[in-house]
Amino acid sequence: MPFWNKKSQNQLSELSKTVESELQQLKVTCPKCKKVYSGKEAFEHLYICPECGKYMPIGAKERLVMILDEGSFEPWFEDVLTGNPLDTAGYESKIVTIQQKSGCSEAVTIGRGRIAGHETVIGVCDPNFMMGSMGQAMGERITRAFEKATRLKLPVILFCCSGGARMQEGIISLMQMEKTSAAVKLHSDAGLFYCSVLTDPTMGGVTASFSTLADVILAEPQARIGFAGPRVIQQTIGATLPQGFQTAEFQLEHGFVDRLVERKNLRNELHYLLYAHPVRSKDWFRLRTSVPVPKHELDAESIELMNRHDKTPWDKVKMCRSGERATATDYIMRIFKDFREMHGDRYFGDDQALVGGIAFLGATPVTIIADLRGKSFEERVRRNFGMPKPEGYRKAIRLMKQAEKFRRPVISFINTSGAFCGIDAEERGQGQAIAQSIMEMSMLKTPTLSILIGEGGSGGALATAVGNEVWMLEHSTYAILSPEGYSAILWKTEGKAEEAAAVMKITAQDLAELGVIDRIIPEFGGATEVTAQKISTIMSKAISDLIKKYENMTGEEIVADRYSRFRKF
Repeated sequence: MPFWNKKSQNQLSELSKTVESELQQLKVTCPKCKKVYSGKEAFEHLYICPECGKYMPIGAKERLVMILDEGSFEPWFEDVLTGNPLDTAGYESKIVTIQQKSGCSEAVTIGRGRIAGHETVIGVCDPNFMMGSMGQAMGERITRAFEKATRLKLPVILFCCSGGARMQEGIISLMQMEKTSAAVKLHSDAGLFYCSVLTDPTMGGVTASFSTLADVILAEPQARIGFAGPRVIQQTIGATLPQGFQTAEFQLEHGFVDRLVERKNLRNELHYLLYAHPVRSKDWFRLRTSVPVPKHELDAESIELMNRHDKTPWDKVKMCRSGERATATDYIMRIFKDFREMHGDRYFGDDQALVGGIAFLGATPVTIIADLRGKSFEERVRRNFGMPKPEGYRKAIRLMKQAEKFRRPVISFINTSGAFCGIDAEERGQGQAIAQSIMEMSMLKTPTLSILIGEGGSGGALATAVGNEVWMLEHSTYAILSPEGYSAILWKTEGKAEEAAAVMKITAQDLAELGVIDRIIPEFGGATEVTAQKISTIMSKAISDLIKKYENMTGEEIVADRYSRFRKF
């Protein structure tokens, strides 16, 4: 075993010259003991407070200097900048201010560099840029990083720090979770190494996508890591969280982190990992540019429904939440024959909030996955009000992989306010389960169709919504989070939920216009048991047509079609 190269304090002092001008003007305050340091002092102590030992946030530039061989960094994708897909008021000026203050053009800095002579693609999320929140530019940079690393046959190292998805970009921000996850999968299928380093904090959509899909996951001590934020969890379940909840130590104890590494040892640890995972030749799946992928265009009926605005977005939110709304069971029993439910995730349990099994559409066997909220109060409690836990998503993964093996189309019915946020969900890896489901579904070599029949809540809905086509019932919704949550985060009150619903662009009509969905299914006034048969008749014919559309395509062509669908966001 070779000597693992370490940078001494002297070396760090020499390297600090590359950021010296910025450090001279910088004052750093320890968030725990409030002691103030000069930028140079903080840098020389690796942004660890000498007084109390608190790990302080590190900017992207400083992190790169600490980790990489001096002068080896080559920045990529600096021209990929944030847009304003929802025309959020004041957002563009806010980005300009943050760019000037942080010295970064976006929340992640990407490029190529060397660690003790080992070439790697490296990315660093900057906590000073909107807390590392993921919007379309960040997702695009990370996706391009994996794509370019795959072409160049290079490993990838990502330092992750994020508060989650970027609220101002709404559903387009959410789409970055699928895009980055699929790019990670292609890189992995090429036999290439990926290491993520989780720093404080790594939360939300970043946890539920690229950050937890690595071959090796490292974490800095005491880093906060989780899917839902602790305040959200406390408000949801009304309980005091245990000491050390959602820390890196907590995640290590529950099996979701490979190693805790002190900051002073990170470069050494990454050198070891790059040495232990050399690039090897391996046959892998390549997208074929000659594949005649199907066009994703709205049909005439969907265009007509897209222009129908007889109900407000808030009306539709209330319709989706109504106990009278038809459930997945109402459609399954009318569209398919002989549905046989399959139970269990083979890891922990059988989640009743997300069910799955095998049925027939005519003579064609299909795999069905569905969120179920229940109808009676007792059933709703048993089904956790349609909010899946990790074992639900892992059950979905198992059934989807089984469908791929036997070339059965996968049809998912989505109606959930979101993944369950609670202590037991975090203990069992809610973010990682969602990320794994997104990644596996994105690469299934069998047709996938996702139909939103009620609420489509955040990453919990996206976990089973990675379809070759994505459809929505006329009055269903699909959102980055609830209107109440959006209002609370951006406007500091839940009282503007109705106003939030209007600006979030969460209806089928909005999402058809944004290109997020491919078809709108009419509800004939509202999706209830009374109209379920009419809706099912339309869906049955449309599903049959979709299966025929893909029946002569190879598995690789089906994956290419799905990847290109989400790659556009």
